Amino acid sequence: MDLSTRYLGLTLKHPLVPSASPLSHTLDSIRRLEDDNAAAVVMYSLFEEQITHESNELDHYLALGTDAFGEALSYFPDFEQFHLGPDQYLALVRAAKEAVDIPVIANLNGVSTGGWIKYARMIEEAGADALELNIYYIPADPAMTGAAVEEMYVNIVRDVKANIDIPLAVKLSPYFSSIANMAYRLSVAGADGLVLFNRFYQPDFDLDTLEVTPNLELSTPYEMRLPLRWIAMLYGRVQVDFALTTGVHSHLDVLKGLMAGANVTMMASELLRNGTGRIPAILADLRAWMEEHEYESVQQMLGSMSQQHVAESSAFERANYMKVLDSWRPDSSGVG
Repeated sequence: MDLSTRYLGLTLKHPLVPSASPLSHTLDSIRRLEDDNAAAVVMYSLFEEQITHESNELDHYLALGTDAFGEALSYFPDFEQFHLGPDQYLALVRAAKEAVDIPVIANLNGVSTGGWIKYARMIEEAGADALELNIYYIPADPAMTGAAVEEMYVNIVRDVKANIDIPLAVKLSPYFSSIANMAYRLSVAGADGLVLFNRFYQPDFDLDTLEVTPNLELSTPYEMRLPLRWIAMLYGRVQVDFALTTGVHSHLDVLKGLMAGANVTMMASELLRNGTGRIPAILADLRAWMEEHEYESVQQMLGSMSQQHVAESSAFERANYMKVLDSWRPDSSGVG
């Protein structure tokens, strides 16, 4: 049985890849992922702010108004809390490439170019097999148009791609007015792959301390439906590789992602909850399901449930929307 797949020009032994998370914070944990049969590893994010922090410019602006708006400053992290700085990040990429045989995909998180491009090149020189751009941007300025936000994304991808030779993936949020058009524009700008979707983590307020507190909740399988839907609609229409992330917890989730058209499915929450030993267990379940249903390879099922053969995908989606709304029935208790 052939579980191999291709992603960003890389041949992977199977389609299960640990996504960017604390699982890649140390060389030992990266080795453990390889030992537990991960197909590749996406490094945790190096943030643009970590790079620019060296100039102390960000500290200057964050400190403005401290006396008047002390509570608001708790939105911003103490940079000493970051796990590693940019130089240490590059050193870990080099060490990982020497220590493991699986592909190492670096991850940059930011919203601009400039110095960021410099580190994209340095990550390539450190030996990374590919680069994932996690463009995490919340347009809070009421004067900023959606078109301006989209253009910013496209420009970042175009500029980074022009300065590196390794494959480039872009991790997107689901909040564009036209995801299909953004996917197409990013592919034209040079993206080799799209990772759907980024999760926007929402902070909470501590009313006792009047501080903004982080509130990380791990994903659930239900969250997979949104990226599953969009990969199924984009497969065959936008010429990039797709990675499905968010909500992948079992072999059934992997199968659904593949049939929608994802080249790989990325997992973090399940591994953080239950350990990296889940990887071989999920792969065993995947093989058993494929054998029972007489599949000989991953390629045989790739995109088999996508909408590429549907003449009008929006009409198809509205038909499904109507079916979903009509599918609810009151339970036996009569509660409605």
